[in-house]
Amino acid sequence: MCLCPYALLSLLPFMNATELLKKGLIELGILCSEEQVNAFMTYLAELKKWNRAYNLTALTTDADIIIKHFLDSLLYLKALPSGRIKLADAGTGAGFPGIPLKIVRPEIEIALIESSGKKTAFLRHITRLLSLTGTSVIEERLEHLGKAYDKCFDVIVSRATFTTADFLKMACPYVKDNGRLILNKGPRVFEELKELKQAHYDMVPVVEVMTVPLPFTDAQRNLVVLSCKM
Repeated sequence: MCLCPYALLSLLPFMNATELLKKGLIELGILCSEEQVNAFMTYLAELKKWNRAYNLTALTTDADIIIKHFLDSLLYLKALPSGRIKLADAGTGAGFPGIPLKIVRPEIEIALIESSGKKTAFLRHITRLLSLTGTSVIEERLEHLGKAYDKCFDVIVSRATFTTADFLKMACPYVKDNGRLILNKGPRVFEELKELKQAHYDMVPVVEVMTVPLPFTDAQRNLVVLSCKM
């Protein structure tokens, strides 16, 4: 049974990090093994340790990292196609949403795209530590990937602050025919989509806008699924 956000919030002071993660996974309907839960806990510990030196994220508490990074990243599972896909995470930062998605769906082949050298050093460290095979780290900006990655990916996701129009322009060359782009957008999403149409992107189908709740909060996330067939 799912509890309302306010009931969930009342439980926070009484749960340790592992309990909080497990409860959040239940709220999202995600089944994880103990090994996968332990991978998240290792990720949490390493992120906090590296963050003290490299400022990888503004979030510092266990609860904030678990809710606003781990669980928020896992919302993308609701929009991802099933099966073995090749996915890129553009502007991944310290690995969001890519690494949580990889932990839960290890069959996915993932490219983590990030231009910051400090962040890519952490990404290489954590992917080795967690033995995330089928994961690559690309130290580059999305728009500068080049011809080697043309039509390379089935899906490109991002939590970075791209506008929808900019993301389409930068990401579409690297997605296979009939591939998908998935963005996590705030409450202004429908204004952006209207502006997209006005900017002559009306041939780009908006496949779906999924509004999903973030566990332990009263926040709603809008997952915008776009087709790159133009």
